[in-house]
Amino acid sequence: MSRSRLEAFSDGVLAIIITIMVLNLRIPNQGSFRALAPLYPVFGSYVLSFIYVAIYWGNHHNMIHAVKRVSGKMIWTNMHLLFWISLFPFCTGWMGENHFASAPTALYGVVLLMASIAYMMLQRTIISADAEFLKRALGRDWKGKLSPLFYVAGIVVSPWSSEAAQTVYGLVAILWLIPDRRIARAVERERRRERALEKMNEKPT
Repeated sequence: MSRSRLEAFSDGVLAIIITIMVLNLRIPNQGSFRALAPLYPVFGSYVLSFIYVAIYWGNHHNMIHAVKRVSGKMIWTNMHLLFWISLFPFCTGWMGENHFASAPTALYGVVLLMASIAYMMLQRTIISADAEFLKRALGRDWKGKLSPLFYVAGIVVSPWSSEAAQTVYGLVAILWLIPDRRIARAVERERRRERALEKMNEKPT
């Protein structure tokens, strides 16, 4: 399988996930702005999940460009990530319809946690498949290591305060919204290095 096919399939799945989530927003039967008020919890959960899907899409795009050869393990770790992200619509709808109750909020955190773990697994698979420069670009990867801890904290506090849990999930989303160009720059440097080597090999001896 080529890298472009892996990326195209993932992009398609993420686009479908967003489409399913927006379909959970029911159209009011009344033509007044007051009719939109009951939709606030559903819309709020949709916005949070939309941001998360957008974050995963952007980071996935940058990381996949570090791939040189697609392996079977890489395909399945990518599918593992897509599986957890595909649960976003269900958790988003359940949480919004029940006004951020503790159980749906906790499950939402579990799915976020598992998606973050799956993303790190895919990241390590790509690095081990001849992308050592990606490891150097990530450095300590403090955001990747801290995010699961925040998700666990949100899950733990959700039975007592779903608002606190939602705040934690929102803070993690804001944390990842800050642009990180390290991977993109590392990939570009690697491509330039490869092109330079190819030109050197093409020179007549």
